[in-house]
Amino acid sequence: MTSLDPTDADPATTDATGRAEVGAMDVDSMNVDSTDVGVLDAREAAARGDGNGVRGLSIALVSEHASPLAVLGGVDAGGQNVHVARLAGALADRGHHVTVFTRRDARDLPDRVPLRPGVEVHHVPAGPPEPIPKDELLPYMAAFGRWMAREWRVRPPDLVHSHFWMSGVASLRATRESRLPFLHTYHALGTVKRRHQGQADTSPPERIDRERQVGLGCDRVIATCHDEVFELSRMRIPPGKVGVVPCGVDTEQFCPDGPAAPRDGGQRYRLLQLGRLVPRKGAAVSITALTRLPDAELLVVGGPPADRLDADPEVRRLREVARLAGVADRVRFTGGVPPEEVAPLLRSADVVLCPGDYEPFGIVPLEAMACGRPVVASAVGGQLDTVADPATGRLVPPRDPDALARAVGELLADPARRAACGAAGRRRVLSRYGWARVAAATEKEYAAVLATRPAVTGVA
Repeated sequence: MTSLDPTDADPATTDATGRAEVGAMDVDSMNVDSTDVGVLDAREAAARGDGNGVRGLSIALVSEHASPLAVLGGVDAGGQNVHVARLAGALADRGHHVTVFTRRDARDLPDRVPLRPGVEVHHVPAGPPEPIPKDELLPYMAAFGRWMAREWRVRPPDLVHSHFWMSGVASLRATRESRLPFLHTYHALGTVKRRHQGQADTSPPERIDRERQVGLGCDRVIATCHDEVFELSRMRIPPGKVGVVPCGVDTEQFCPDGPAAPRDGGQRYRLLQLGRLVPRKGAAVSITALTRLPDAELLVVGGPPADRLDADPEVRRLREVARLAGVADRVRFTGGVPPEEVAPLLRSADVVLCPGDYEPFGIVPLEAMACGRPVVASAVGGQLDTVADPATGRLVPPRDPDALARAVGELLADPARRAACGAAGRRRVLSRYGWARVAAATEKEYAAVLATRPAVTGVA
């Protein structure tokens, strides 16, 4: 299918490893509009509810460390929390009942919390009821899995969809006992993290082997981008076992129209970086790039609450980077912010920066594009799928502040180009990444698995 709209063109992902060939194998999965499909096969008929029993399912989403109830911006609270919460809601909108299983990390949490109609969060007692860094949670996954297995003996879901590798470890154990259909989304892969972080990788040494076990043991893997399919093939997960469904964005919450946060930094331009404050997100690259952008301020959104910023090691490190670069007066840290403040902050920016060393998917580019803002992102992972260069922004090499500054500078110097990129980004998000589309594509993957299983019954 051809299109005159450049935002519909998939960005090139060729490199010496052959990623372009892998990316081309499932390119149509990025567009889940059934009107673009010539033949309605059995999977699509099932997903539309044509007598194959996929309507009204009881769905278990397992997200061991990333609760949909968490405040965003902490070290272990980011895109996965948003993904699980929004996917649960979008599946509920399609008539399913969704239960999210996440670890109890505080004593005063209730056993069950209604999130919205059709979605309930269950707090699983696995390990001490207190915050624990996610890289230290593996010893508690056996207890997590045993608890779910006991729960599912009494109230079995129709299928289980786990998120992140440790959720997969717990779910693999529980679904084997319960013989339940089991799908898995990694969100990030240990092989990629180890490649980029080396000795700084704090993942358990068993991670990569366990991820392979989950991929081989589940019924189907749902990857979030085409680069991930390539990485999974290197782990010997058969490509035919993998479907690609992107993450999504709430196009009503994130939109060009609406209030913008005030700009009181005294600079002509505002650059914004949003997300967890961890080194791989590349905030130091943005700060260094600021030395070549004299009329701009950088707003760094995320991290601990504002009243705890001074004690945060990463904030202290980044402030020192800014001091040594001579731009400390043009860098401001907001700390973590409530979800309702994110869109106004994005609208206040001239350009949104996503310069991570690697990015398994990256929801921030989608949120920025949905708000009609141009994005400059590193050419890695899921950002190769989401950011169309030059239509919606720019892709630059990771860890390259000079390249980042050049791309940003070109956009700041051309208001018409910024506006065009913002409008094209909005169109791209509407055509591909709304949660209704993502939920429909996810439902197709569920239907494909259920079609190979005995008939299931929906929830009452």
